[in-house]
Amino acid sequence: MQDGDLRHSPFTLKVIGLGSEGRAGVTLKAQEALGSLDAVIGYKLYMDQAEPFIRPGAQKIASGMTAETKRAEEAIKLAQGGLKVGVVSGGDPGIYAMAGVVFEVAAALKVPLGEKAGELSLQVIPGIPALAAGAALLGAPLTHDFCAISLSDRLTDWEKIKKRLDLASQADFVIVLYNPRSHGRPTRLREAADILLKNLPPATPVGVASRVGRAGESAQIVTLGSLNVEEVDMQTILFIGNVSSFVYRDRLVTPRGYVRKYGVVA
Repeated sequence: MQDGDLRHSPFTLKVIGLGSEGRAGVTLKAQEALGSLDAVIGYKLYMDQAEPFIRPGAQKIASGMTAETKRAEEAIKLAQGGLKVGVVSGGDPGIYAMAGVVFEVAAALKVPLGEKAGELSLQVIPGIPALAAGAALLGAPLTHDFCAISLSDRLTDWEKIKKRLDLASQADFVIVLYNPRSHGRPTRLREAADILLKNLPPATPVGVASRVGRAGESAQIVTLGSLNVEEVDMQTILFIGNVSSFVYRDRLVTPRGYVRKYGVVA
């Protein structure tokens, strides 16, 4: 981009969701966005996923875990320097992912957003989130009201997470648990299950989806009372059924109520 263009055009930054099913899950919109960029920034695992769709000659900047704010700040600076920049994110960038980080950093730096000259054109390209991909693998657990709760207390106080678990289970939501267990948090999932069991029966069905869209992908249905927390890791997402959820032929289903209201034609 020439200096004259910088004065009369907005800066371009796209936060791109790569989906939850490997390269096959990258949408056409995301592929087109990746092919139009001068620089792409992201976590190493997601950069590998995006690699086939990045324009030849584009700058590629990979980094490790816990570098989210640094990635966002570098992307903004590169965009303000005249490059068309993309930040890649697993799943959907707006669900426990990079879109929020980029907006947070932009707000902290007081970066003007918009489509006018000198402003940052900040676009979010959606992707298939892990909760949607995991639900499809298990059957249809999310057809009624649900909520998602992350058990990671790295950025959220554990007491607040416990309160959310308690109230969500009282309210009869299907509950999707992200980041259920790690080496640094080996007991949190057991604590969470104990909280849920105060409001839910032990027979409540639980869908366990692991490594969705990756090598070693698996899905199983257990009960809340029999959940083996030792088999769960950070690459697992859990679906805690509500009072209506049931298992049909090894599939987890949460009915919306159509059959109850309208019946079926035999």
